[in-house]
Amino acid sequence: MTKYSFLDLVPVVEGGSVAQAFANTADLARHAESLGFTRYWIAEHHGMPGIAGGATAVVIGHVAAATRHIRVGAGGIMLPNHAPLVVAEQFGTLDALFPGRMDLGLGRAPGSDQRVARALRRNLDSDPDGFPRDVLEIQSYFANDGQTGISAMPGAGAKVEMWILGSSTFGAQLAAMLGLPYAFASHFAPDALDAALDIYRRTFRPSAVLDRPYVAAGFNVFGAATDEEAEYLASSQAQAFVALRTGQPRPLPPPVAGYRESLPDSAAAILGHVLQCSATGGPAKLARGIAAFIARTGADELILTSSIFDHEARKASLSYAAAAMQELRAAA
Repeated sequence: MTKYSFLDLVPVVEGGSVAQAFANTADLARHAESLGFTRYWIAEHHGMPGIAGGATAVVIGHVAAATRHIRVGAGGIMLPNHAPLVVAEQFGTLDALFPGRMDLGLGRAPGSDQRVARALRRNLDSDPDGFPRDVLEIQSYFANDGQTGISAMPGAGAKVEMWILGSSTFGAQLAAMLGLPYAFASHFAPDALDAALDIYRRTFRPSAVLDRPYVAAGFNVFGAATDEEAEYLASSQAQAFVALRTGQPRPLPPPVAGYRESLPDSAAAILGHVLQCSATGGPAKLARGIAAFIARTGADELILTSSIFDHEARKASLSYAAAAMQELRAAA
């Protein structure tokens, strides 16, 4: 049976505040926990006015403190921005505070542009071996196996579930080689989805943490009482995507009726591409869209995501998505 989890970008809405975004995230996480979501992930982004998850480990602690049992973690930590020892210490701390609940998804994209990367004091030179080497270093710190000559404190012996994240086949190959669970970012980068999942499953090597492939795939959901209301709510994220892809990132705007129909062909093409892996609609349409994506991918877990301007409408959307997942489980 397919599990379902949630990825939160911690959206800052137009006219809102970062403090309110954090309060909404804690409330949404409690709601997700009550609906049977398996895990709640925060994504690392920098330099974007509409996304407040830059200090990702801090926000994860905030979410874990607001909930009781749901798994919490990073989807993900962008490893080029961080020293592996610091990541091990941060998540070792979180594991000590919230034992048995921490996930560490690792990605190799910077989550920013070159100006922000420089501000993060990271080396911008591309090293194809850097990401795999850093992943292995973090594993060594958690295992406390002495290979680095350093004992991470906290971090040594931490029981953190590590994932490889990706939007290309590179991450699929690495996750398969290391025997780690793999999450594909199909909610915004769908092009290599089928190829990456095929490579991961075909080349997977069992490990001490996982004896068979385990796939999660990102999927946008916008649920409401009617198809029309759902399309209206989805227009906020559609506007944000168009703004981002045209070099004008902004806080999450309020919804606009008929937004997609009003777009020029170039902007409509941007949305048609980036939101391929999405379901928007009332309960029946939402369930059909989710079922079709599960049939296509065979995913063990869906990482659902959506940014909706009105917080209560966003909570309701999660309720509709959870109801659809539970119906699919019952049918299976």
